[in-house]
Amino acid sequence: MATCDGKVALVTGSSRGLGKAIAQRLAAEGATVALTARTLEPDAKYDGSLSQTRDEIVAAGGRAIAVQADLSSAEDRERLFAEVTEQIGAPDILVNNAAVTFLRPLDGFPERRVKLMLEMHVVAPLHLSQLAIPAMRERGAGWILNLTSVGGDLPPGPPFSEFDTSAGFGIYGTVKAGLNRLTKSLAAELYSDGIAVNAAAPTDPVATPGAGTLDLAKVDTEDISLITETAHRLCTADPKTLTGQIVKTQAFLREVGWLRD
Repeated sequence: MATCDGKVALVTGSSRGLGKAIAQRLAAEGATVALTARTLEPDAKYDGSLSQTRDEIVAAGGRAIAVQADLSSAEDRERLFAEVTEQIGAPDILVNNAAVTFLRPLDGFPERRVKLMLEMHVVAPLHLSQLAIPAMRERGAGWILNLTSVGGDLPPGPPFSEFDTSAGFGIYGTVKAGLNRLTKSLAAELYSDGIAVNAAAPTDPVATPGAGTLDLAKVDTEDISLITETAHRLCTADPKTLTGQIVKTQAFLREVGWLRD
């Protein structure tokens, strides 16, 4: 039996990149997957769309629906959740992957972009978790996975490297650090309900369209299978024994014996 048979998974930001790959893996494991992002149909300006992800999953024998939504909007998040629940049921698995990223020094960072990044990386994952918790709590089981980044780690120093002072990762690191803290707090509060809450980060950049746009994946890239394997394990493990973890793919997969040096 596939590990996700009978389960519903909601994966945000699943038109391309990490979200698409994770959605495909969960579908291959038997989950009925709800896909969401802003790009529903193919558009020459973007690499990938929800309809393409859905069609690829169905062609491979899986089950998926696509619901377009702007996750920076609370109203859209509520509409999304209502439509998913009506069509395929309330999620057993929630993967908060959708993100928006701007990189520039803090002294000139526009306030509207700070607010948008906070909304997408922290507020939206919290809101979607709040929407998902009641059904998970009623079932006595659930899995929430937040996609984070090594950028949330504190930079070493002083002295600080040229990368830390010029790359413009200040707000990105701040929101990912906030997401990590949110993960720990949700895990603690939901532990007695049997709901696992974890966060996962690629150890090295993955060569996705988003990373390419930000010029982050030229060297030291890792295969996307590392994050899909990590996500699958964190979305199916016993919530009593694997929760509250902020993992990096390579160290985690070595620890569980899937990856060897």
